[in-house]
Amino acid sequence: MDTDSLKTAGDKLRHLAVIMDGNRRWAKRQGRRAEFGHRSGAENVHRLASLCIQRGITYLTLYAFSTENWKRSEREVRSLMRLLVLYFNKYADELRQEGVRLRFMGDRNGLPPLLIQTMDEAEATSADRDRLQLVIAFNYGGRREIVTAVHSAMKEAIVNGDDIASIDETKFASHFYLPDIPDPDLIIRTGGEKRLSNFLLWQAAYAELYFDDTLWPDFGEDELDSAIADFMSRKRRFGSS
Repeated sequence: MDTDSLKTAGDKLRHLAVIMDGNRRWAKRQGRRAEFGHRSGAENVHRLASLCIQRGITYLTLYAFSTENWKRSEREVRSLMRLLVLYFNKYADELRQEGVRLRFMGDRNGLPPLLIQTMDEAEATSADRDRLQLVIAFNYGGRREIVTAVHSAMKEAIVNGDDIASIDETKFASHFYLPDIPDPDLIIRTGGEKRLSNFLLWQAAYAELYFDDTLWPDFGEDELDSAIADFMSRKRRFGSS
């Protein structure tokens, strides 16, 4: 696909979501600890955001920390928590200049106070930017989001005196973490695995899926453009013939 076509990819590809897999394996190949891979992966986030802006993509959602990641070692979990704070502090000026709005989706219960404070500050200070919405899925699980939405939708119906049977797909989805964000058009998973791993289970209903063997810290412009070109070559029917 030619360069001009890639630059207008945002006409069809509004929302890109990425499962950033392979940090630990990348670090192991370097003879380093997992934390080194996560730091390198965090650096790649800013690069990908810039590439998406250049291609007209307006939403980028990244799977940074799942509800299952708590099973990892305490040292690795602490490192992942610190990384988000460090990332915001390091790239705050660049993100402002590039017009990037930061948002977070996931369960904030149990997260360190400094991390929650950083999330709140990042969202508040970037709320008026509209070039790219960078959504970080942190302590996120698709199943948990759905269960949380069930509880919230049922509670609202009861409080309003509505029949629970009146809850349709639209009403239900309005109770998700970020209901104003459109469903992803394309979900990329790096690192060679071919599964969603509890990521955007409801929202992925009609997303195109693309799997790349490249480990996340090495995923760059060429790999992104190959994924976009593959996406642009597909015909999306959304259930129609």
